[in-house]
Amino acid sequence: MYLIKLSATSSTNDFLKKLSATSVLENFTVVWANVQLQGKGQMGSVWVTEDAKNLTFSIYLKENNTSIDNLFNLNVLVANAVLKALFSLNLTNIYVKWPNDILSYNKKIAGILIENNIHANGSISSVIGIGINCKQTNFEGFPQASSILKQYDIIPNKEELLTAIVDNIKKSLIDLDDQSDDEWNYYHNYLFKKDVVSTFENKDGTLFNGIIKQVNRHGQLVLQLENDDLKCYNLKDIKLMY
Repeated sequence: MYLIKLSATSSTNDFLKKLSATSVLENFTVVWANVQLQGKGQMGSVWVTEDAKNLTFSIYLKENNTSIDNLFNLNVLVANAVLKALFSLNLTNIYVKWPNDILSYNKKIAGILIENNIHANGSISSVIGIGINCKQTNFEGFPQASSILKQYDIIPNKEELLTAIVDNIKKSLIDLDDQSDDEWNYYHNYLFKKDVVSTFENKDGTLFNGIIKQVNRHGQLVLQLENDDLKCYNLKDIKLMY
């Protein structure tokens, strides 16, 4: 791991993407910022973080060793790496909410944003952005957000947490072809609201009930509907109400 520490940047993902466009980077180059001014989440959302209280970093993968059809494998692997690092702190009731938010009970304490770049020769490089709320206690206007401190009354060592996550990703990538099923099983073991009747909102604002059965290999959420049919949904199709 080659670590670049910044006091502040608009977005660690954007910083790393620009750096990779102008420089030859080592695999697993990591950019860690104490302050992220314009952090990004899924679907253009903003990651809100207080100065130096949280862990915000991005990892550059020179080649993620997967095909375009199996890109969601990387999402699963990274979510699992974060889960394992948090479990190593003896935290309980940690879940992954599809596609890759990390919850404590029903509060979001971490998020992941992976941006892939498909090159002309077919290879794929990736920038993995991870944000973990560590010491922040004020989440005014964001009632579903929390932090490790608020949820468990502990303050993690941010550098140790970062190192654990990067090491977990490295280890899993080595055996990804052989261990893919194990990674998916682990992801499903901690999938939020799996096999529970939940309420969802579709694109036109209509609410409906369904049961999360799995996430398929294309990254779609598979729901069992009230008529027992199974239906697959993309990220922008529905929202889990919780």
